[in-house]
Order: sequence, then structure tokens, then C-alpha cells
Amino acid sequence: MLSKVVIIGVFLGILYTLASSFYFLVSDDSDSDRAVRRLTWRVGLSVALLLGLWGGFQLGIIEPQGVNPVRYPVAGPG
Repeated sequence: MLSKVVIIGVFLGILYTLASSFYFLVSDDSDSDRAVRRLTWRVGLSVALLLGLWGGFQLGIIEPQGVNPVRYPVAGPG
């Protein structure tokens, strides 16, 4: 449950930085770099989210669920 809250929180942060960068792009003067800084934050959060999801899957913290989830075979004797 905690992983879902963290994923949704990071995703909302990505959407916030995208919306605020659009606002700064439209409303600021031409020599302001606030939109570029916000877009840099968005890219950084997106990369962090992807790496976090990948790490969560690799460590077993996040398990795939859905219509056809991947089932890993259990290592038996032999």
C-alpha cells in the first residue's frame, strides 16, 4: 500500500511540474529560466519513478498484477 502512495505522489509531482512549466512558459518574459528548471525537475522525477519501479520489481517489493501477470517459476529441487 505504501508503494502505491509513493508512486501516485511522484506521478502527481510530475504533473504539477509539467503544469507549472507550461504556466511559466506562457506568462514569464523571454529571459526567465523558470520553465526550463521546472522541465528539468519533471525529467528528473520521471527518471526517478522509472528507476524506482524497476528496482521495486527487481527486489520483489512491487508485484505485477493485472489481466495476465507474469508468474515466475519456483525453483524446485534438482
